Amino acid sequence: MAEGQIFKAATTIIARERDVLEVLMVKRHHAVDFVAGAMVFPGGKVHDGDCDPAWARHARHWDDVPEEERALRIAAIRECFEETGIILGDPGRATAGADMVQARHSIDRRERTFLDYVEEMDIVLDVAALTLFARWLTPPVVPKRFDTFFYLAAAPDAQIALSDGRETVETEWISPTSALALAEAGQREIVLPTRMNLRLLAKSGSLAEAVLAAQTRASRIVLPRIVTRDGVRFLQLDVLDGYGAVEEPLVLGEARAAETVTR
Repeated sequence: MAEGQIFKAATTIIARERDVLEVLMVKRHHAVDFVAGAMVFPGGKVHDGDCDPAWARHARHWDDVPEEERALRIAAIRECFEETGIILGDPGRATAGADMVQARHSIDRRERTFLDYVEEMDIVLDVAALTLFARWLTPPVVPKRFDTFFYLAAAPDAQIALSDGRETVETEWISPTSALALAEAGQREIVLPTRMNLRLLAKSGSLAEAVLAAQTRASRIVLPRIVTRDGVRFLQLDVLDGYGAVEEPLVLGEARAAETVTR
């Protein structure tokens, strides 16, 4: 792998309003090689199939989103479907039964493409349903880096979240404030970018407020930096990133450091 290689990735923050604003989080399987056991938002790396120009025929508002984000938005929707079963758009003939679970597994294993499934099931995705919420870039401490786009979207009506049993083993609807409190108490493992974006979400009392806040924030790539003081390494964010003054001891090693700024 080339030194400094950067991969595009997309994460979806699915939100709904109950008594309070809630977000959908998934627990990573303990055996996976990326943030195992952590509570994260569904997401992952952009695949070649996400860049297929044929998506223009199967996605509403295709020409209304930036061209450089189209594959990212498809990736965000695909990963959300693979990990939770939720489809952003018109689900067509898709159901929540065993056939959908099998389809999710086959797409994840690259035995079939998400595009093939969408065409077969007469699904129309909605790429405009996603609002760009944040963008994080892994610091250059390991060769494998990620440029991750975090998107915010409303939970579709009448769709039920169900973990895939492979990458994810649990799904949980939870308020950002409650998730942060559980992480603080050591009852949930939540990595840095997830915690920071939960903190931003906790400032909004409704989904509409959260969307408006995201749309009006200055566009910025969050690039955590590693600093050393008295022999101790810390992970820092710039206050201009919008998360306040953030500095955390870096005790997990360089490889884990790279993981903790991706999802």
